[in-house]
Amino acid sequence: MKRKIYDGLVKWKNQSSRMPLIVNGARQVGKSYILREFGKQEFDNYIIVNLETDKALAAKLEENITPVPIIQYLESVHLQRIIPGKTVIVFDEIQACESALTSLKYFCEQAPEYHVVAAGSLLGVAVNRKKYSFPVGKVDEINLFPMDFEEFLWAMGRENFANAIRAHYETNEPLDIHSTVIDLYNHYLIVGGMPAAVKEFVASNSFVAVADIQNRILNEYIADMSKYAESATSIKVRACYESIPAQLAKENHKFQYNVVQKGGSATIFGESIDWLKYAGVILKCQKTAHGTMPIKVYVDLSDFKLYLSDVGMLVMRSGMGTQAILSPLETNNQFMGAIAENYVAQAFAANLIPLLYWKNDNTAEVDFVIQKGVDVIPVEVKNGIRIRSKSFGMFMEKYKCPYGIRISKKNFGFENGIKSVPLYAAFCIEA
Repeated sequence: MKRKIYDGLVKWKNQSSRMPLIVNGARQVGKSYILREFGKQEFDNYIIVNLETDKALAAKLEENITPVPIIQYLESVHLQRIIPGKTVIVFDEIQACESALTSLKYFCEQAPEYHVVAAGSLLGVAVNRKKYSFPVGKVDEINLFPMDFEEFLWAMGRENFANAIRAHYETNEPLDIHSTVIDLYNHYLIVGGMPAAVKEFVASNSFVAVADIQNRILNEYIADMSKYAESATSIKVRACYESIPAQLAKENHKFQYNVVQKGGSATIFGESIDWLKYAGVILKCQKTAHGTMPIKVYVDLSDFKLYLSDVGMLVMRSGMGTQAILSPLETNNQFMGAIAENYVAQAFAANLIPLLYWKNDNTAEVDFVIQKGVDVIPVEVKNGIRIRSKSFGMFMEKYKCPYGIRISKKNFGFENGIKSVPLYAAFCIEA
């Protein structure tokens, strides 16, 4: 399946000052697949080794982490030459082998002519660095997220729809296939962006089969919590993760520790939230107290919202019936608004937009705030077509915003300083 990260991989390959590359991302977001395709399409040959299962290579790396013996070993095992510029070496699941991670430093310093890529699912939490250290300043890094709605359209054979959406986002002219794309957007909310789930849906068109895939992924996440966290911590990590649908079901989506456990606090659960964030399975949206640039400096670290990194996983975990999502009738179901908000957070994260929301000392709140150059733009998310919001207008007036963005099920348009963006076009928004 076509992924946006591919262009970044090609750009890295062609850089003259290239360093070894680390591809970060949660489990099951497609790192192994895209690197295999990258090796097939861009090199004469490729060698991929899984450091979670290849115990012999892991043992070899414990003996020596310099490039020459590693290359000699890989050549002898795989019976092929490793030629600079023509071969790519991929260390998959590198978090399972600290010495392999450290070896990237020596590839950078001693053998920069080789193309070396590492993929890791839990690098932020899994590596117990007692003997080895992360190769700071000696590697390039790139992030892979679940598939966004545009990539979902590509997988569904609807690249023409994606192109039309981008064109109308620029012109603000209504899209004539609006209702058709809304239907596909509703499908995406259920399927989400995990490549295995998307692949299954393309093949079977079955939401039930998709749910089976999502449950398998959930079990892998839970297994990781036990494997890569201390016993006491893993229980708290899982409790925080399992509380997110309930957190989003509240009228106020701010994360509250007492929802996880009565008497909960940052002291008890702060580390667990960090674990989930670094594992890539949640997204953290911080509160900013002001709408003036630079908005990052006004962040309130104690006030935040948490979303799941994949909206399909949220829908599955919440138990929201597919019929409620697929219904053409607009409802007052509050959780549908939370799902739409999670979807937008996922789209913004994939576009590397910092996740921030605004709230004043009273009750006014704007779902997201983004900075585009010197301008601060409020972003409001509505699940349906009823779009009135006092907070949105209050923010625009107070901070003299050049315009605001309202994301809803309404078609494209621009009126009274508000850019109307259909939910399905959230992938077009960039900072």
